[in-house]
Amino acid sequence: MFGFIKKSLQNVYNQFTAKISSFFNKDVIDETALQDLERILLVSDVGIKTTQHIMQQLRSKNIQNGAALHQAMHDLLYDIITSVPVPAVQQVPAVFLMVGINGSGKTTTIGKLAAWWTLQGKKVLVVAADTFRAAAVAQLEQWVEKNGATFFAGAAKEPAAVVYEGCDQFLQGQYDVLLIDTAGRLQTKTSLMQELGKIKRIIAKKITSVPVYTMLTLDGMLGQNSFEQAKLFKEATDVSGVVLTKMDGTGKGGIIFSVLSELAMPVLYITYGEQVNDIAIFDGKKYVQELLEKV
Repeated sequence: MFGFIKKSLQNVYNQFTAKISSFFNKDVIDETALQDLERILLVSDVGIKTTQHIMQQLRSKNIQNGAALHQAMHDLLYDIITSVPVPAVQQVPAVFLMVGINGSGKTTTIGKLAAWWTLQGKKVLVVAADTFRAAAVAQLEQWVEKNGATFFAGAAKEPAAVVYEGCDQFLQGQYDVLLIDTAGRLQTKTSLMQELGKIKRIIAKKITSVPVYTMLTLDGMLGQNSFEQAKLFKEATDVSGVVLTKMDGTGKGGIIFSVLSELAMPVLYITYGEQVNDIAIFDGKKYVQELLEKV
């Protein structure tokens, strides 16, 4: 991931890294400088609570110059990044239940993950349980089949029934990875809990010896709106981690810290383009290092 932000997330580099780097060269850090820094963090979607925490910590350290500020910022963001345990989602066999609202990049993320696992020599099955959108099923099928994975839509119209059949195929075909797409409608918390709960109970009953992860796709361009979506899903179900999508289209990049700090959700992957290989395992330590690079 070295040089990743500068190369693949140029907007983040130009709008966040370049601005915040100007503070690190200052001979004197006074209250005016700290207020300017606070505004940059807020505009960059770090979030009010997380920004307040960062600024409180910085002020308590009585920082005198840019070099000290750089070290303090690195330590604070590093602590946030490493505060949430990351599940072993790279180990297979495994089941991944993909959730997220329509437009969050869920379908393309599933296609990218299917291709990613296939390139590693794994046998991948993708189950289309978003039965409410025929166009979504067709789009997902195109993404999956052109990259060598197996696609399953099933004959049933009810999502839970499709998942039931898909679990059977996963077991019978001895697949390594099962990716399940779910409906992305904006719903009430109650209906979301009921639908996902039913699907999870089926998976738990059918597949007993394989870990199951629920991965939430969030549009990185929506900033704090995505944060509110994450809160809804966290309240509705157990979320194993987040995939932040479309990160090439935003110059902010701070939502990563609010998701980690305020929701205790690890960021597992980020996507940053239209190509099938435009996906990366999120490396928080390197992200902080590059985000705070001195320009």
